[in-house]
Formats: sequence, C-alpha cells, structure tokens
Amino acid sequence: MSVKKLMVIGAGQMGSGIAQVCAQAGYNVLLNDLKPEFVEKGLGVISKNLSRNVEKGKMTSEQMEAVLHNITASTDLQDAADVDLVIEAAVENMDVKQQIFRNLDGIAPAHAILASNTSSLPITEIAAVTNRPEKVIGMHFMNPVPVMKLVEIIRGLATADEVYKTIEDMTKTLSKVPVEVNDFPGFVSNRILMPMINEAVYTLYEGVATKEAIDEVMKLGMNHPMGPLTLADFIGLDTCLYIMETLHEGFGDDKYRPCPLLRKYVKAGWLGKKTGKGFYEYA
Repeated sequence: MSVKKLMVIGAGQMGSGIAQVCAQAGYNVLLNDLKPEFVEKGLGVISKNLSRNVEKGKMTSEQMEAVLHNITASTDLQDAADVDLVIEAAVENMDVKQQIFRNLDGIAPAHAILASNTSSLPITEIAAVTNRPEKVIGMHFMNPVPVMKLVEIIRGLATADEVYKTIEDMTKTLSKVPVEVNDFPGFVSNRILMPMINEAVYTLYEGVATKEAIDEVMKLGMNHPMGPLTLADFIGLDTCLYIMETLHEGFGDDKYRPCPLLRKYVKAGWLGKKTGKGFYEYA
C-alpha cells in the first residue's frame, strides 16, 4: 500500500499543522472543512508558518510556494473519492467523528486508509461504524504539529498489520517518530499528561500554592519546559476537561475525576489562550 494523495478533515490548529507537514513531505493534500472561511483561515496559518521558515533561512521562497501548491482547499467530503488516506482532525467528540467516518466509508475508495487524530477516543469504536475496520487507525499528532516529533499510532481491535506498517512508514516520511500504542482511553500521552494537569488544578483549587508557584516548581524542579497550568491554557481547558471525562468514563476510576475548578473555568468560558483567559490572562 502506498500513499500519494490524502485529505485532512478539519482546518483548525491540528488539521492545518498536519496538512502543512504532509505537503512539505511532497504529498498532495486536500484540506477540508465545513466552510470556505475555515479552510482559508487554516491556509493562512500555514502560509504564516512557512513565511517564518523563509525568514529564518530554513527554506527558500520557491520551496514555500511548492508546499502551498501541494495543498488544495475543500469543503466537500466527496473530494475524498480518489484519496489513499484520510486524516480526520475534527472536534474531539465521538458522535461527530463517527458520522464523519460513516460518510467517508461510502465515499473513499476501497483501498483508502481512514485515520483519526483523536487524542483520547477509542479507535475501535470509531472503526465500528465503517465496513472497513481493518483500515481504520489512530494517528495522534502532537501540538504544534510542525515542531513536535512524536506521532502516536493507535491500532484498533481490527486494524490490519499492513495498514499499521503503511502508516508507520508514511509517518517517517514526515520526519516524525512513530510510536505504536494500543487502544486504551487517552493512549499513552494523555493518560499520563492529563492526570498530572488535573492534579495541578487540584493543587491550585485546594490552596496549596499559587498558579505561578505550581508552574515554577514543575519547571525548575522537574525540568519541564512549561508549567502544567500554562500548558493547560495552551491545550485549551475544554479539551483538558473532555479528555479527563473520557478517562474517567473509560476506566471507571475516581483517580481520573476532573477537578471542580477545571469545570468551573470551562463553564465560565475561560478556556485558556484561545479565549484570552484561563489560569492566566493573554492579551
């Protein structure tokens, strides 16, 4: 199996980053979203990222144009009719993802692999709504995609070895490091990271220390590049809450119970950097 043309569904932060690295690796990429303005915004982010690389001397203007030439805007899922791979990077919601995969199953050619960039939802459950569960797999990129090297590759219950190998090889062509993970809630990255962030929120909630002190302890004491509360703001507090709820429901263990303060901030609309306010304020 080989991948030459692919579709990325979702032109937000993750989807645009995935489209960029795929286009840089020479793949023909369809960047799909519900509305033209969403796709245009994603393309604008890609152009901005590439322009920065040109300014820093990491690529030439000609190379930038070649990358942009590899990306085509799409607002119609029917455009997936001739792709080899689809990478879904839509909202982290099981109902939404299942509907996308249900639709794709009837559109994408029989050989096409359907991948999800989900950060916590079961690949097996997503695959179950298709007639090709052996061709469904998880490709969990890290944020920001152009910078971070890791891709968690998640096998569903039915994922074929050949499909896994194709995605593993393709990931390496993106200059990423693929790591094989089995299908459990939160996989590896978020099963470890999110409870740490949640515990940091509890530490603030219980008045153990200020937010600045908590972040400083983890940065200077544990050599983390960013404190957990700052990191939560960058990820999005709504995303953190959703993943903690997925872990809590998936394992049925109260050690994954989301902190009430995290819920309160999300209900207040304080979602972090994207809304200008979370644990910290952003101009």
